[in-house]
Amino acid sequence: MQMGIEQNQGGRKGKGSSESRKSNRRQKKPSPVQRLYDTCKEVFADCGPGVVPSPEKVERLAAVLDGITPADVGLRPNQPYFSSERAPIISYLPLHAGDNFSIGIFCLPPVSVIPLHNHPAMTVFSKLLFGTMHIKAYDWSNEADGNAIVVQPNGSRLAKLKINSTFTAPCSTSILYPADGGNMHCFTAGTACAVLDVLGPPYSDDDGRHCQYYYELPLATSRGELEEEERERYAWLKEREKPRDLCILGVPYDGPKILKK
Repeated sequence: MQMGIEQNQGGRKGKGSSESRKSNRRQKKPSPVQRLYDTCKEVFADCGPGVVPSPEKVERLAAVLDGITPADVGLRPNQPYFSSERAPIISYLPLHAGDNFSIGIFCLPPVSVIPLHNHPAMTVFSKLLFGTMHIKAYDWSNEADGNAIVVQPNGSRLAKLKINSTFTAPCSTSILYPADGGNMHCFTAGTACAVLDVLGPPYSDDDGRHCQYYYELPLATSRGELEEEERERYAWLKEREKPRDLCILGVPYDGPKILKK
């Protein structure tokens, strides 16, 4: 902006007028978080539970998230949220909470864990802002393991492993869908790390979209034609209560402001 002002002062009247208009446009350029909010508002405008945005809109929102840096949201790795002495407490900074979508940041100290949980009828974008994190994710499986058993008498349900990898920032935004992409996932912080999450639509107990946690039980015996390597790609997931040792504290977001129109 300073460069534009200097050019305006040094130019002729006609050129100055043109430069002034360019300078005004530069001054009005939205911040990265404002651009994120505006994009989310457009992407999720016509969506609802279980309704996935078009591929073009998914790609557009992912591209915006790919460009977000820790500085864009006012975060630094040396902030108290990320101290190893704070583990296993996880901080959550809400940037926006609405009916169509939510934006927030999870701040994880080293070795802290967000246990295996689901995202019912949601499309979720997760951007690792900094640090190293292991992600393990499953989708429900309708595939037979030889006897077409996908639900056990104890209520556990067959799930297929989608992701089991360690990620280090900078890396691309991960996307999960209502029935694909790793709808049930677990985050384990290898180092202090921060994850920017966009959920569309967000959790809502009133609408039946509550966060469900799971025990992960191995597929212990082979039935049918599954080989051992193939069996390792499956697990039984059994619903559980929220883990007692899970502590996620809401903390006010004090980064760059978002203008909500």
